[in-house]
Amino acid sequence: MRGNCEAHELIAPGSLRGVLELLAAEPGVWTPIAGGTEIMVAYAAGRLNLAKLVSLWGISELRFIRVTADSVAIGAGATFIDLRRHAEFCESWPLLAKAASWIGSIANQSRATLGGNLVNGSPAADSSPALLVYDAEIEMISVRGSRRIPYREFHTGYKRNLLALDELVYALHMPRRFSRHKQYIRKVGTRRAMAISKVAVAGTALMDDGIVSEIRLGAASLAAFPTRLRKTEQVVIGRPITRELVAAAQEALLAEAAPIDDIRSTAEYRRRVGANLVTEFLMELARKDAKP
Repeated sequence: MRGNCEAHELIAPGSLRGVLELLAAEPGVWTPIAGGTEIMVAYAAGRLNLAKLVSLWGISELRFIRVTADSVAIGAGATFIDLRRHAEFCESWPLLAKAASWIGSIANQSRATLGGNLVNGSPAADSSPALLVYDAEIEMISVRGSRRIPYREFHTGYKRNLLALDELVYALHMPRRFSRHKQYIRKVGTRRAMAISKVAVAGTALMDDGIVSEIRLGAASLAAFPTRLRKTEQVVIGRPITRELVAAAQEALLAEAAPIDDIRSTAEYRRRVGANLVTEFLMELARKDAKP
């Protein structure tokens, strides 16, 4: 089955204000389309069930990366190539820069946007684990104004989120406070790029006299949506990294993770690999902390 263009309407207001006014006038009727890397796949396969689409492509108000002394603001329309080519961003937020290199081909990265990646809401989203451990905030905008919430609260279920029907994601904000943190990210998939992850885990941590004084763990494909591994974090924080701690962290993750079986992997495989990735991060922390 192939897509039928006559079954869909696509308009391009060309400005942020124009899009917001359209969404306000007919909330829930129009679906925003950014780079289109997900929607066009569904269209080509004849699986696109959205009648009315409004294009965000080319709206300069959504495509920016603003780095300051304290933070970065990334417009929802920034592409993953934009992220990879921004040297100052890559230096200060390397986990997200690395995740950007995993997203499809160079052609995909030139079209796929950060905002679209998040709103699509895939449990396997490559950018999400890094955003979770960098304490990202997501800014949403409508004709009524804007609001910001922690990104970790944005997803509410499989492909569900807190966006109102008249809202767009405007930007992601991340603090610039991770230069002293040990940082980790790893994706397990058929390939590093051009393949959806089976499991991905990101982590940031601080060690203080051999004790884990701060830790964040973010995961893809270990729940119905990208998630922080809060229970596993709580097992680790405030303790030295010993064999007993590593075993406890593994057990915590196995209990906390709630992945699914699908064509790419089984739930049990994902849980075990997730536990192994957390173990790998903890062992790296122990080795780096032991160096003089």
